[in-house]
Amino acid sequence: MLRALKEKGYSTPSPVQAQAIPAVIGGRDVMAAAQTGTGKTAGFTLPVLERLSHGARAGRRQIRALVLTPTRELAAQVLENVRLYSRHLPLRSDVVFGGVKINPQIQRLAQGVDVLIATPGRLLDLHQQGAVRFDQVECLVLDEADRMLDMGFIHDIRRVISKLPERRQTLLFSATFSPPIRKLATGLLHQPVQIQVTPANQTARSVEQVVHPCDMGRKAELLSHLIQTNDWQQVLVFSRTKHGANRVAERLSHEGLMAAAIHGNKSQGARTRALQGFKDGTVRVLVATDIAARGIDIQQLPHVVNLDLPNVAEDYVHRIGRTGRAGERGHAISLVSAEEALLLRAIERLTGESLSRVEVPGFEPTVLSAPPLDLSGGRGRRPRSSMSNGRASRGPRAGTGGRARRG
Repeated sequence: MLRALKEKGYSTPSPVQAQAIPAVIGGRDVMAAAQTGTGKTAGFTLPVLERLSHGARAGRRQIRALVLTPTRELAAQVLENVRLYSRHLPLRSDVVFGGVKINPQIQRLAQGVDVLIATPGRLLDLHQQGAVRFDQVECLVLDEADRMLDMGFIHDIRRVISKLPERRQTLLFSATFSPPIRKLATGLLHQPVQIQVTPANQTARSVEQVVHPCDMGRKAELLSHLIQTNDWQQVLVFSRTKHGANRVAERLSHEGLMAAAIHGNKSQGARTRALQGFKDGTVRVLVATDIAARGIDIQQLPHVVNLDLPNVAEDYVHRIGRTGRAGERGHAISLVSAEEALLLRAIERLTGESLSRVEVPGFEPTVLSAPPLDLSGGRGRRPRSSMSNGRASRGPRAGTGGRARRG
């Protein structure tokens, strides 16, 4: 494993890795709050692989370590990391999720898997068909547990847990230690080591943040202007809706900017192709909804653009955490209309930061139909934020169209 890390160019652990790795190798349960880009995936995969490398291999239809993730993209990304770190180890790893045929997954699981990464719904389907057994599970990892709760997977998670051996190691990774996460951890973790590497909802200092005020109807035009004027070659754009993501991607493509949309209504094949194209440079602009963006892990992503502000203020932190990773500088741009003034206010209240406003010449906002973007007033839906009523919202998430489909 050290050889694999050296080949990858890793030499120094990140703060979350420095705390989590010794605890996991020591057999402790771990409850960690770590934002995207802090190296949390290696924080649990490296020590889990170390422990598994000293034990007996998985039997037929058995698994030894189970990693649950909220989305297909994140599951695929975790598998990529597991296989990278274990390339010189005699361990078998695989991934299962919905949206693709189940029979090939059944056939692969028949041989037994040391590390299985899965979305909850498809895993339960496979277990019900007898394709996978949980007798030999030594370790359970809940990755991005907060998002799994938000997507309505709590019942599936509890069903999976009820079928696992009581004597096992459990690792829970979440962006924050919210009350629902603490409630989930109670009874699930045994005297866990608690790790929190950054203050809750604090944005990375390596990310430069700016707001460009503009009219709602000119956002797509301004986005195209910024990409072409600044010659941005790799841009991740967040849209609040699936329809909006499609519309903007099509417009950019017509203008000669190779763009693709990624969201829950796209087939798994289309999502995989779009993400791969974005990584290898054939897709210049990837337009995503919040849910679909989970699992986008690009080491040096330079630009993130909020075409729409998220309805949930915490999602702003998740979004801009896609850039400025591993010590690299990042650039987060938000195109904000007067109608979104309350959403912007909620984000600034949550992060404790006042975002710089810079008007782009030729795209100055008009004030005929809406109040100016000065936060002294504004229209729009009341933002659903953890600041409201002292608790986090559990309503439908942006871009999901309500409760997410299983796995």
